Amino acid sequence: MKIVYQLVRFLCLLFVCTSIAHSQTYPNKPIKLIVPFPPGGTADILGRMLGDKLAVVTSQLVIIENRAGAAGGIAAQLVAKSPPDGYTLLLGTTGTQTMNPAINSKLPYDPLKDFASVSNFAASPFVLVVNPNVPAQNLKELIDLANKKPWSLRYASFGSGSSAHMTGEMFKLRAGVDIVHVPYKGAAPALVDVIGGHVDMMFTLAPSIVQHLRSGALRAIAVAAPQRDQAIASVPTFTEAGLSNFSSDSWYGVFAPAGTPQPIVAKLNADIQKILAMPDVKQKLASEGAIPVGNSPEQFTEQVRKELEHWTKIAKEAKISE
Repeated sequence: MKIVYQLVRFLCLLFVCTSIAHSQTYPNKPIKLIVPFPPGGTADILGRMLGDKLAVVTSQLVIIENRAGAAGGIAAQLVAKSPPDGYTLLLGTTGTQTMNPAINSKLPYDPLKDFASVSNFAASPFVLVVNPNVPAQNLKELIDLANKKPWSLRYASFGSGSSAHMTGEMFKLRAGVDIVHVPYKGAAPALVDVIGGHVDMMFTLAPSIVQHLRSGALRAIAVAAPQRDQAIASVPTFTEAGLSNFSSDSWYGVFAPAGTPQPIVAKLNADIQKILAMPDVKQKLASEGAIPVGNSPEQFTEQVRKELEHWTKIAKEAKISE
């Protein structure tokens, strides 16, 4: 028994020493940051910004790899099954970590068990936008239009189970309207079809629409946040527009595979804090309508847990499941 105890103790010490030694040299090769949506959308914009700066603070190449599909599930599964060494990271979103799992109990990954939370990088509130040809100038007119012609208005999303989809379903519940969901494989193609008039509206994020609002290609109806978005300050909140208790945002945070050594997670978290403190990053995030977060791994894990509970409740109310 004593020999077994000593062997177990030796193996534990060996594991700890190996982990510490590994983390002290981390990173010593390129890091891959997996973005769960196609190029052009908010996730891609913020992911590339983060990747560029992470390359600076780590002195290593950071490769951005877009793996779209299954509302971000393909990317999440890839990272969940990657070696826990800090070299394959996920730019997880509200959709991949809370909303998609809320409606799909058969996902090939567990948002809490299969990942080590690093830090929430930034968040952006959802904005309800419509094609300019939709005969509604404000939220009241849009709700009236939907009530007069049930199931005639179509709203695009980033995919079934995505944050845009779940926000749209919450809107249907809170506003009491019947509108048709049209899923896409990412924010960019969905946005293209709203601008083109193939679908009428969508819940999306300021970073990807500011230029389209300025050009008149889209019309913003309301922002799903307690305060107005500085990037589009003229757009009212849902409360101001007449629909209270309606708030939804999409955040973009870094996750590593479960089992990644704590020193590596801590280093990545510290690197993200450095990046968020950079003046040009603050300016860029503000101009894109995104809010810097930078919480601790423990805080981020708790945030994911609470939001998973919230969206699971919304999914049940809306009778959404896969």
